[in-house]
Amino acid sequence: MTIAEVSKKYDLTADTLRYYERVHMIPPVHRTASGLRDYTEEDCRWVELAKCMRSAGLPVEAMIEYVRLTQLGEETIPARRELLLEQRARLGEQKQAIERTMERLDYKISRYDEAIKTGKLTWE
Repeated sequence: MTIAEVSKKYDLTADTLRYYERVHMIPPVHRTASGLRDYTEEDCRWVELAKCMRSAGLPVEAMIEYVRLTQLGEETIPARRELLLEQRARLGEQKQAIERTMERLDYKISRYDEAIKTGKLTWE
């Protein structure tokens, strides 16, 4: 696939795809004989993973480290697992913070719903 096709498929700009490759958030993309990027299914899986991880808030540095470990081979499987476990724990903490914020917002919204019904705003 061309960079334009991958860009459209994953809703990422071509610049973002080039950046992911330049900083090693994805392994080097396969190239044609003339040097143009020719994304394989494997390349696309890396793009999909990078997009997923970034949308979840995974730091760029963690993704770079994950790619580096992957390229070193199977002996890094425990380290890759540990990296993912650490990131999962971070996401769990973020999820709890979001849930607390949602509860607070639900409470405030309920107070406004009550004010609309009664004509009085109370914060009991």
